[in-house]
Amino acid sequence: MAECANPLLAQWLKELLDEARQRNSKGATVYKTAYESMKACPIVFTHPNEAQALHGLGPKLCARLTDRLREHCTDNGLPMPTLSRQKKKRSMPDDQPDATPDPGPSKKPRKTKSYVPALRSGPYAILLALSTLQEHCSSDGLTKQQLIEIAQPHSESSFTTPSDPTKFYTAWASMKTLQNKDLVVEWGRPTKKYGLSEEGWEVAKKIKAITTDAGLSSLNTERDSATQSTERRLDKVVDLEDVPDDEDASIERAIRASLEDHAPKGPRTAAKPRKSQSKDTLPRTRPSSAPSQTVASTEFLELLSSPAADRSRHSRPWAGNSTDIKDSSGRREKEPISSCSAARPKLNASQNNTLPFQPLRLAPGTFTVELVLDNREVRSKTDRDYIQEELRTRGVQPIVRPLDLGDALWVAKCNDPRLLSRLGEEGDEVILDWILERKRLDDLVSSIKDGRFHEQKFRMHKSGVKNVVYLIEEIAMSLETTQKFHEHVMSAISSTQVVNGYFVKRTRKLDDTIRYLARMTMMLKTLYESKPILLIPSASLSPTTYLPLLSSLATPHHITYDSFASLVSKSDSLTIRDIFLKMLMCTRGITGDKAMEIQKHWQTPNAFVEALEGCGRGDDLGVVMDEEARAKRRRELVWKVAGGFVGPRKIGKAVGAKVGEVWGEP
Repeated sequence: MAECANPLLAQWLKELLDEARQRNSKGATVYKTAYESMKACPIVFTHPNEAQALHGLGPKLCARLTDRLREHCTDNGLPMPTLSRQKKKRSMPDDQPDATPDPGPSKKPRKTKSYVPALRSGPYAILLALSTLQEHCSSDGLTKQQLIEIAQPHSESSFTTPSDPTKFYTAWASMKTLQNKDLVVEWGRPTKKYGLSEEGWEVAKKIKAITTDAGLSSLNTERDSATQSTERRLDKVVDLEDVPDDEDASIERAIRASLEDHAPKGPRTAAKPRKSQSKDTLPRTRPSSAPSQTVASTEFLELLSSPAADRSRHSRPWAGNSTDIKDSSGRREKEPISSCSAARPKLNASQNNTLPFQPLRLAPGTFTVELVLDNREVRSKTDRDYIQEELRTRGVQPIVRPLDLGDALWVAKCNDPRLLSRLGEEGDEVILDWILERKRLDDLVSSIKDGRFHEQKFRMHKSGVKNVVYLIEEIAMSLETTQKFHEHVMSAISSTQVVNGYFVKRTRKLDDTIRYLARMTMMLKTLYESKPILLIPSASLSPTTYLPLLSSLATPHHITYDSFASLVSKSDSLTIRDIFLKMLMCTRGITGDKAMEIQKHWQTPNAFVEALEGCGRGDDLGVVMDEEARAKRRRELVWKVAGGFVGPRKIGKAVGAKVGEVWGEP
């Protein structure tokens, strides 16, 4: 392959591509196209603007490359190349020297409209809040709760409560608009973090510069939203029809026009004082919007301990000194506060006898145990509310919603909906260590046939819930089906009890299932509501360290429902290893345990395919084998690696041969 004619430009495009991929930005596709076009181009460019002829490189990207080239020339003492602008003269026909050309109607090139949020709207506040982070630092980011705390003083609309009682949208709904316009990027699991893209930094810098020049920084304080929030759309966009050639000038003009339209006409009324808080809640302190100023705040506990020398480098506006939480006896325990952007936990709790995080504590009386029921659990298509109504008659008010895992589970619901948000967490529910999977007998048979039964048990194991209940509900089936699948059903039930260690409960009809759910709820209320609950902060969780962290803890700890739903979701931020496991389990006979054993030796699909291809390259003596011998070695590869185990991890010779045939076919 020929060398690139412009290696310096290609190197800068590769750096932009890697940064976009790390930030999970949508611009990675554009940078990839531009990088591939630059590598394949045989023409040497003297100026980056000449690369606009290539596919994927536009004026904006070429302008960034020009800035990089200017910095490169300045650092190395080289002259900056100039762009030659030669206008082509229109040639006249030889037979008509005096004829004047007839200029056709010239069309004005349509400029791309620049998105500028309205003053003190939701997008305006989010951009200003995210601009407090360090630029070009992809590891930093703000969680949803941290972002709301910093952005709320800059917005007239609430980020938590809809302005209109008949609607469900808050100012946070504008985050979707910013993501669609590639101004904000999102990453992280289970705790999602947000940051600004390159385009978002440009808009945020312009907004901050114009508001400072206009002397309207005093608008950052809270304004009375009762009279003006209903007159303004949440996501107002200033469309620039007639804009100058310079895009920065167009953004500046739009921002100034927006500021003039929303400038205060007279003295504003003072903000209404907040109601005094109860003793059980933590005091709230509104953080300052200045990025360099550190103010005292009791919004976030220290989620991870870090050396004192590194705290100044990771300081944030919401960092404070200390806060206190009441325990069950009424005493207040001092809890340090620091940045929430600490490193991942070190799983050495058993060695040092200390926790790798600062747990949050819910005192008895601040929560109630509630049953959460999957909305797909119905009696029939025409009678969808039978289970909920029967539970209500037995004194249980279930919460009905779609569940990512299981058919019923139990949560500790806070009496104060904003209790967890004041501790830096999302939602108001904490998942308990009990989950139930309901299987009607006909559904159990169908799930055994299509492999869903093993896949669901594998996901149950990955969820980290310690107490799993499999409820088998009997139903009348045909005699032929009963005789054919009786052994399969009994084998599946025995395997669930002995191998997986799950509790199996068998009921005769739906009413018995409802009574069992009601008794379980009452039992869990007695078990949990009289004791405090320890909560693992979401910032200490990640898909790779979640299960090892739970196994290293001596006492039971719980996580929020939002974090649990993100960790067990089938499609939420799947890693390449998760996809590889799903691909392996598509082969009949490969369960979750067998797939994980294969992944221990070949962690990615590429590594597995390369290992299968290596089986046909010859033996140790360099003798090339025929096609039949190569196919035999591919069929025996998986069996030789995982065929010697005992139990669910053992892969038989026939199943290993099937995997080798599927993945090793040329």
